[in-house]
Amino acid sequence: MTTLDDVTKKKQAEQSAEQQAAAELVRLAQEQGLSLTGPDGLLKQLTKTVIETALNEEMTEHLGYEKHDPAGVGAGNIRNGTRAKTVLTDTTGPVELDVPRDRAATFEPQIVKKRQRRLSGVDEVVLSLYAKGLTTGEISAHFAEIYGASVSKETISRITDKVIDEMNDWAVRPLDETYAAIFIDAIVVKVRDGQVANRPFYAAIGVTLAGERDILGLWAGTGGEGAKFWMSVLTDLRNRGIKDVFFVVCDGLKGLPEVVGNVWPQAIVQTCIIHLIRNTFRLTSRKYWDEIKRDIKPIYTAVNATAARTAFDELAEKWGQRYPAVIRLWDNAWNEFIPFLDYDVEIRRVICSTDEIVKVSGDWWRVCGVASGRRGLR
Repeated sequence: MTTLDDVTKKKQAEQSAEQQAAAELVRLAQEQGLSLTGPDGLLKQLTKTVIETALNEEMTEHLGYEKHDPAGVGAGNIRNGTRAKTVLTDTTGPVELDVPRDRAATFEPQIVKKRQRRLSGVDEVVLSLYAKGLTTGEISAHFAEIYGASVSKETISRITDKVIDEMNDWAVRPLDETYAAIFIDAIVVKVRDGQVANRPFYAAIGVTLAGERDILGLWAGTGGEGAKFWMSVLTDLRNRGIKDVFFVVCDGLKGLPEVVGNVWPQAIVQTCIIHLIRNTFRLTSRKYWDEIKRDIKPIYTAVNATAARTAFDELAEKWGQRYPAVIRLWDNAWNEFIPFLDYDVEIRRVICSTDEIVKVSGDWWRVCGVASGRRGLR
């Protein structure tokens, strides 16, 4: 019987050198990981930026003039450097801050008060700031919850505007021309704007040609995203410098595969196999799960697309009458399901799943009040 190991060398010979290199880079990136919550993690840096920007705007409110504003010359009270302070956040752990000081020592910071050592709720603010698509009102609502009644609405509005300006620099930063892979998936997050509501946030994580991973962007959705939305997202990425991608890994995102073909014609679109399997079980009775598990395994472990199709036909013959929705599920996803079958086992494990999104950001999403299930959309 032919096994995956038997055909690995043959498959590698059939793949282009570029495809092999891209697949290997994806595998290496999976091993190395992207630090989000460690000592030098991205979230810690973003959180520090958000809090310090808010603190500096509080100081501006306290003194009555902007930093470096000539209006402060000769003023009775002026800025007097900073003092170091470490606070604990829900997700990122200890964050070292540079808290502004004034010469008269009358400044009372509000977002992080003088003896306060723990800061809760800031993770939601950081997420909302970095995700394109949220309104200023929605972001202000998060700040209002942190500040409470300690500052006026006008002050919160000014802080929001100032922080948004700072964060926009990150959201529009230039990106590499080529990526080995881009993983796109949705996580549902609670957003406040008068009331709490669940909204999907779409994350795009890229694997560079150096084998490194980076969060390319975050976009807030409404739950009804289609081709128009995805065209705006991919156009944004293209306008920021991405000219080509080897693999785009996504799951059930309506309109996305077609848009990928328009923006990056040479990209290979791969559906998330993990989600495909999970959705299969959601459509079937628990008493049949063990049997169905055995019947679908030959599909996603097949040595090639032809063998996978044979296994799928057997599944359809056995279960088609009882569970036609399951057969439609696999049939509709087929074109985006089979690309990963061209690679060996180690590469398959990496490029077949958007669970990459969960790996790099799981702790953050949970603290931000994520609903238990990630949507199979973005």
